[in-house]
Amino acid sequence: MKLSRQFTVFGSAIFCVVIFSLYLMLDRGHLDYPKSPRREGSFPQGQLSMLQEKIDHLERLLAENNEIISNIRDSVINLSESVEDGPKSSQGNFSQGAGLPLLPSKQLSLVVDPEDCSFALQGGSRHSDVQMLDVYSLIPFDNPDGGVWKQGFDISYVFNEWDSKPLQVFVVPHSHNDPGWLKTFDDYFREMTQYIFNNMVIKLKEDSRRKFMWSEISYLSKWWDTIDKPKKDAVKSLLQNGQFEIVTGGWVMPDEAAPHYFALIDQLIEGHQWLEKNLGVKPRSGWSIDPFGHSPTMAYLLKRAGFSHMLIQRVHYAVKKHFALHKTLEFFWRQNWDLGSGTDIFCHMMPFYSYDIPHTCGPDPKICCQFDFKRLPGGRFGCPWGVPPETIHPGNVQKRAEMLLDQYRKKSKLFRTTVLLAPLGDDFRYCERTEWDHQFKNYQLLFDYMNSHPEYNVKIQFGTLSDYFDALDKEDVTSGKNSQSMFPVLSGDFFTYADRDDHYWSGYFTSRPFYKRMDRILESHLRAAEILYYFALKQAQKYKISKFLSSSHYTALTEARRNLGLFQHHDAITGTAKDWVVVDYGTRLFHSLMNLKKIIGYSALLLILKDKNSYNSYSFDNLLDMDLKQSSQSSLPQKTVITLSADPRYLVICNPSEQDRNSVVSVYVSSPTAQVSSASGKPVEIQMSAVWDTASIISQTAYEPYVYTTLPFVRVQHGRFYSDVTCFFERVTHRVRLYNIQGIDGQSVEVSNIVDIRKEHNREIAMRISSSINSQNRFYTDLNGYQIQPRMTMSKLPLQANVYPMTTMAYIQDAKHRLTLLSAQSLGVSSLKSGQIEVIMDRRLMQDDNRGLEQGVHDNKITANLFRILLEKRSVVNVEEEKNSVSYPSLVSHITSSFLNHPVFTMIEKIPMPTLQLLGEFSPLVSSLPCDIHLVNLRTIQSKVDGKHSDEAALILHRKGFDCRFSSRDTGLLCSTTQGKILVQKLFNMFTVSSLIPSSLSLMHSPPDARNISEISLSPMEISTFRIQLR
Repeated sequence: MKLSRQFTVFGSAIFCVVIFSLYLMLDRGHLDYPKSPRREGSFPQGQLSMLQEKIDHLERLLAENNEIISNIRDSVINLSESVEDGPKSSQGNFSQGAGLPLLPSKQLSLVVDPEDCSFALQGGSRHSDVQMLDVYSLIPFDNPDGGVWKQGFDISYVFNEWDSKPLQVFVVPHSHNDPGWLKTFDDYFREMTQYIFNNMVIKLKEDSRRKFMWSEISYLSKWWDTIDKPKKDAVKSLLQNGQFEIVTGGWVMPDEAAPHYFALIDQLIEGHQWLEKNLGVKPRSGWSIDPFGHSPTMAYLLKRAGFSHMLIQRVHYAVKKHFALHKTLEFFWRQNWDLGSGTDIFCHMMPFYSYDIPHTCGPDPKICCQFDFKRLPGGRFGCPWGVPPETIHPGNVQKRAEMLLDQYRKKSKLFRTTVLLAPLGDDFRYCERTEWDHQFKNYQLLFDYMNSHPEYNVKIQFGTLSDYFDALDKEDVTSGKNSQSMFPVLSGDFFTYADRDDHYWSGYFTSRPFYKRMDRILESHLRAAEILYYFALKQAQKYKISKFLSSSHYTALTEARRNLGLFQHHDAITGTAKDWVVVDYGTRLFHSLMNLKKIIGYSALLLILKDKNSYNSYSFDNLLDMDLKQSSQSSLPQKTVITLSADPRYLVICNPSEQDRNSVVSVYVSSPTAQVSSASGKPVEIQMSAVWDTASIISQTAYEPYVYTTLPFVRVQHGRFYSDVTCFFERVTHRVRLYNIQGIDGQSVEVSNIVDIRKEHNREIAMRISSSINSQNRFYTDLNGYQIQPRMTMSKLPLQANVYPMTTMAYIQDAKHRLTLLSAQSLGVSSLKSGQIEVIMDRRLMQDDNRGLEQGVHDNKITANLFRILLEKRSVVNVEEEKNSVSYPSLVSHITSSFLNHPVFTMIEKIPMPTLQLLGEFSPLVSSLPCDIHLVNLRTIQSKVDGKHSDEAALILHRKGFDCRFSSRDTGLLCSTTQGKILVQKLFNMFTVSSLIPSSLSLMHSPPDARNISEISLSPMEISTFRIQLR
């Protein structure tokens, strides 16, 4: 039996299958309650005469369930054999619903252009000077005492080293403002952040030599809305004269482990669009000082957005020491998969423990702390090393200047140039005017003294990050030999982070998993709402639908973008904030989720109405409603029960994918005798299953052929389209579901876990998948849903160090097979033994970990985790290739992940309306996009007027890299590949493309030769943005 035919599928309501003819197809079906319903599906209470019959029935069911479990076991065994041996018998092994999978595909064999296979075969970048996998192999991780620089080594120099080329020092004042951590975003703004901005305007104007920089646009935007025009003009003036710089310019400084690249891009666009509209500035340099580890995905996105330089800080202390010894703390960061150098972005790694002042002037924090003038005696806090700062005056300026210069010189010995960066800031610094005065005035006295003494061979000044990088670029050009840069090329990532000893920051990969799942749900809703809204907007403009055009949908979309963006903050999605701050984030996510459901419903209705003009006459309370309801920010979504009557009603299905798909659609209905028909009136086959209120109690408003009167520890359900086994444990309800359909859903096993560890203390709960795959100590995890990073489980590292972030997938493989775990939420993952994958689903910590939060993680919730397990046969594999620094999923794996994270949306007509006339379908694309091209977003662009939209949208496309060496027969894929080319005029079915102009990723820049194009051409792995206008 072929791979796609090995799964019998399970579902808990009706099966409404449509071969969705295109991307974002909205299809409607009819849901009817028969006029003469049969009642054998109901189980009336209190009829004692039926007791013996029920007991007999139960005995038959128990025997049948044993047979079903045996059949499922045999089917999984056969699945493995089919992967090994190819086609088997076309007959299934199930006692019911056996035979060919339902819904035969249009094409059984995936058509892949041979040229599209060559990219993955080339093995990625071969020209990196530093490969992080090799670095981890080299480092002993022995952590000896390094002296004053505890995690490093003693640094020495000779005084005449700078005689020929003076040391050039840029002291960079900054304030790191978390948009939520120990306080909520609004509380921080009210109590601290607004005063930083207000004082900045006053204090920078007092002396043109002063500099300051900022990164979080969420805060800048909130302050901007409260200030008057003179203050706004003052900010613009400071930006123009270079005293004030915006760095990165995203809505937040995002975490780099848990977020999906969709959300990373979206928050970057939101920040850059705000800057363009309000300040007219384009950030040049990236600044990421507090995320707990760093991903090359972020480097790639910054490069695509037009950045040339970036800075990172939280890297394993042993890696920092290794880089400092080899003077590789500054490097060109290149993507593992880059066959050339097009992704290179210059990166500066801060060398010491923290980004605070004691750890940024040089290797000795005891001395550096004495130059943090907020800690002067009499203040609220001093230096932990016991020696306070001194106010600078003529009597001590020489001694203090030489002491500080000594630290600068020692720090410069870790780098390859005579240009030095010395950040001057910390969390929520520069709130009070006194701090501005103490820092700037004391440092200026030190600068003036050093600069006036040529024998010091130093030029020192306040600067911004770009001031530093500009000076560095000049030195690189003048010092380079044969036009070669003096800086090395590095590839790889910087996980898992440890700040000291064996304190590895891997718990946050899983912490607060309820909200990590909610984040992914919001992303799928936002993407669908964005795309449907833009299409509906074009229709509303064409037909002059005033009710839609005058709606507040765009304002709600903007708010949802910002709430999702806020949650990407490195103390939000990470689960590292105070309990009440987490509730604040969750409330924002929940509020936007509710609004997005409405936008999807309103937009979908307009698109599928036969008479567009009738849109204005409908009351929206009675029309399309999403079938999943969530009552609060802390509850799991529940399906709405559709109360049936003799009057039919519409069931509208939205496929948010750019691919045709065959899918199981599940809804709850009030009768076991429901009928479903297609838009043309043809009956649609359904599977009716029970809805269980608990493990043993059936809902009185839904039905299934099997009835249990005692609590089962294992519950088996079997049907025509899907079957499953549910195991009830004390802390987790574990369900495995098999689908018997032609399509992607039939290629893999669905695993659903409902986890509840609220009664546990200091426990983690993990799911382990064991196999006979000889993976040894090697496994693979994705980074941000964008790329795959090979991992090695190392015995020289503790267990917690061998846990890595998994955003969407992880896999193990040997020469014959690959086993992939696909995930609908970000979690921590490991492979502690050959053939195994462990995913940590929740964790509960009853005490603080001494990193500033001052609490444990004990606000656990009942959490739903969703996965798929995909087993694939590999072919023609060279064992040496396993040592490559890059790997790629198969196309089946890519699209399974996409469908898992972008499920179909089901909308119901709340109350039957006989006058409602809908189209059979709305299909905006001419056909599926190529298999390897994903439509990331179609995001309506803002106008110059507050709260309004323009006629343009940002069309964001991603061409995925994939490995061809897997079977392409009977994959269920209804698409092909085209070497990354799409003809623009053959893209949309119901719209005309007025213009399509390439742009930088976040819309900040246009290429020099930007023009309207007729063909889109994407390289493998490329993410590109286009300004598109439809009519």
